[in-house]
Amino acid sequence: MAFENTYRSYSIIPCFIFIELVIMAGTVLLAYYFECTDTFGVHVQGFFCHDAELMKPYPGTDEDSFIPLILYCVVAAVPTAVIFIGEISMYIMKSTRRALIAQEKTIVTGECCYLNPLIRRIIRFIGVFAFGLFATDIFVNAGQVVTGNLSPYFLSVCKPNYTGTDCRVGHQFISRGNICTGDPAVVERARKSFPSKDASLSVYSAVYVTMYITSTIKTKSSRLAKPVLCLGTLCAAFLTGLNRVSEYRNHCADVIAGFLLGSSVALFLAVCVVRNFRGVHSAAAKLKTEEHRGLPLITFPRVESPLETLTAQNHSASMTEVT
Repeated sequence: MAFENTYRSYSIIPCFIFIELVIMAGTVLLAYYFECTDTFGVHVQGFFCHDAELMKPYPGTDEDSFIPLILYCVVAAVPTAVIFIGEISMYIMKSTRRALIAQEKTIVTGECCYLNPLIRRIIRFIGVFAFGLFATDIFVNAGQVVTGNLSPYFLSVCKPNYTGTDCRVGHQFISRGNICTGDPAVVERARKSFPSKDASLSVYSAVYVTMYITSTIKTKSSRLAKPVLCLGTLCAAFLTGLNRVSEYRNHCADVIAGFLLGSSVALFLAVCVVRNFRGVHSAAAKLKTEEHRGLPLITFPRVESPLETLTAQNHSASMTEVT
């Protein structure tokens, strides 16, 4: 029985080290270059003189907002904790552990190394989540660099010098990039508004952990625990987007685009990469289906025909005569 639940593979460890870890390292490195270096220059977008949509008060740095606390909890802590606790809980319970072992066998990678289903599933779900998080950050930064969309407080930090322009006459379009007199670092940050990074990362994490909870964790003890946890994470992501708009850090279109981007990445990874989070009960259901596959779908009662009745009577009469 122990050999039936094992599977020998000599390629999983080399594949993980030389392919998956390399891809993950490249993704993290690209995200680092977008976040912490000026390798990719931001597109300098023009603006209209005295544009009311760009004259909102400067809300300060992101550290001054309440959002970083919520964002870090939703983005990193909650999904990791839910996946870790959920997998360990399902492995401890006998009913789910039996189905888990039947679905995902223990992999033997050599003569001494064993990878049980619990370790494999935790690495798979958390690894894919981390990859999607960095990939979403890359998509957001790429969109911000290419578009250079201006934040609602852009003119407040730009402090443009309108000397030599016709802004006194009307709303002239300014396409020059050297008209700003404010802090260059703050001005460059104000040019990165579309799509909203906080909205993208928060909704990505919320959708990912929601699909994990609804598709993987199977429990009949509580009917409200799963909906409360799922709706709580989605609500936190929604409030993050609303807060970005209320503090004049992003436009409504920026937040909506961030929601769509984060949700798309999470759905793609959940459906195509981890196969919609196959639950541990799918193997048991499959076994039951295979057991009943050999049985007939419909069993009709046997009806004796009149010819068979007549033949049986004649045979009985002939046997009586012979006796």
